[in-house]
Amino acid sequence: MQKVSVITMTYNDGTHLKKCAQQVLKQDYDNLEYIIVDGGSTDGTFEYLEKLKEAHGEKVIFVSEPDDGLYDALNKGIRMATGDIVGLMCDEFANEHIVTDMVAAMQKAGADGVHGDLDYVQDGKTVRRWRMGDGTINGGWMPAHPTLYLKKEIYQNYGLYKTNYKIAADYEFIIRILKDGRTKLAYLPDVLVHMYHGEASASTGGLKNYIDSFFEARRALVENQMPHPTWTCILRTFRVLAQFIRR
Repeated sequence: MQKVSVITMTYNDGTHLKKCAQQVLKQDYDNLEYIIVDGGSTDGTFEYLEKLKEAHGEKVIFVSEPDDGLYDALNKGIRMATGDIVGLMCDEFANEHIVTDMVAAMQKAGADGVHGDLDYVQDGKTVRRWRMGDGTINGGWMPAHPTLYLKKEIYQNYGLYKTNYKIAADYEFIIRILKDGRTKLAYLPDVLVHMYHGEASASTGGLKNYIDSFFEARRALVENQMPHPTWTCILRTFRVLAQFIRR
């Protein structure tokens, strides 16, 4: 059974962290390593992490120290990971079988990674549905990053997230690993993650975040020598808007 490393990044968000950790540790996949990267919280998170470690032993690994933001924390977690497959979880899995289903989908397809569908949830209601399926970067497609789990060797071969991006480091990373056609992803057509709408992320913020995301996405396409970067960003914007229309 392949080992799966699940990474959670947190900072002064203890209530949210507890919900997330409970969902991760309820997963029925036996060979799971849970890594929590805390940016040096002062809200009791460190004490909670010590209790979590005491309760679950070697299954839980954590670090609590200052970092340089979300992507730096994620990179730190990837470096700590000892699993064959690595992914992140800062919200909630849709059910307790998600990791098992993802690993099975990867193995069945002989793939390097897996992704699936995503619901954005606010006050208990779904406010946006990410349903992109399979596609191409040039068509404005990208897999839902919170559902993306990859073999550790992908990070070893292509590098980690670029911390000089504020919002679109995940998009740049996805372009980088997919542009040469050698990384194969399996698609699992189920809702894998419930993401809290309104959190500080590239895709749930206001107009300024969308504008910043557009230009960072274009920069990522240019840096990776992808054709028609502006048109690709426009197509990507329409795909995002369609996720709200489907609601």
